[in-house]
Amino acid sequence: MGSLLKGVPGVRWGDLRGAQAPARDIPALLSRIAYGGEEVARLAVDDLGDCVCALGFVVGEATAPTVPFLLELAEAPQVPCTPELLELLEKIYRTRTWHSSAAAAGGPRRKNFQEQPGWEVAARAAVLAGRHRIEGLAGSVQPEVAEAARGLLRAIDEDPGLPEV
Repeated sequence: MGSLLKGVPGVRWGDLRGAQAPARDIPALLSRIAYGGEEVARLAVDDLGDCVCALGFVVGEATAPTVPFLLELAEAPQVPCTPELLELLEKIYRTRTWHSSAAAAGGPRRKNFQEQPGWEVAARAAVLAGRHRIEGLAGSVQPEVAEAARGLLRAIDEDPGLPEV
């Protein structure tokens, strides 16, 4: 994977479920973002979004393990799509679909909602763990990067937390 993404092979992607697409595709998508040209990277961010935050509001089991790599890529100067990565992180942070669905269905012990609320908690925690990195990007000299990072920080600061299930 090169100097970026050294930890990617350490994740058992084949054992994880994506939000909509297979999690086993995530390493290749991350690599395309890191080492592809601008158009390839932007397309890979879209495809990765389908894997880790389908429709912009449904996370999967593989979302939390992917977040540190999204943050790593967002900080890499050669990656051409940092604003898009930060926007994806904001979508991941804002998601509460599984919590809301589990609460409406009677709680997480219901057959269809045993693991999913935990995926949201883990994904949000992974984004929060990278706050210092996001704060650094908020000071970028590239206005589109700084704006996207500040938007993510606002989402974190204004968040009321996940609903009880």
